[in-house]
Amino acid sequence: MSSSTSTVKRSRTRRAGESAFGMLLLVRNIVLVLVCLLVLAAGGWTSWKTAGPALTGDQRGTVEVARCVDDECSGTFRPASGGGSGVRRVTIAESVSGVVGERLQVALKPDSGEAVRTGPAGALYGAVPFGGALLLAALVVAVGLRWRGTALVLGLLGAALTMTSWALLTF
Repeated sequence: MSSSTSTVKRSRTRRAGESAFGMLLLVRNIVLVLVCLLVLAAGGWTSWKTAGPALTGDQRGTVEVARCVDDECSGTFRPASGGGSGVRRVTIAESVSGVVGERLQVALKPDSGEAVRTGPAGALYGAVPFGGALLLAALVVAVGLRWRGTALVLGLLGAALTMTSWALLTF
């Protein structure tokens, strides 16, 4: 009589093939996780270039927007009381500058003639690249790794960060 719990021996070649396929799947998942981490690190690094001066900038003051050309506006920077060098011309992104004649609170990026808005609007505007990186990482996680729940959380965080920034700049 044969028992119902008999084991079937697989050939050595089949066992080696199954373990090699499992190793390929593991390597694929590791590579996709590393790609996601690289995208998030690049987004964070890019965001800090703008959000850093907006949060902790040494040279703070106001800029009066004089003219806007293409995607950039320029104006006169006046340092806050007791800090920085004298009055000079700086540029600021048009998407955060408002209209000609408007006076904005800004901080200067180190070693450049670029200004960034300060406060929550400036910090969140600086974080937009990280929001985009979250959205891109969500796609990689959903399609490549098939981690739907994690992808949903990453996508919602990225969309919320981007939309909050837009809302603070327009209102």
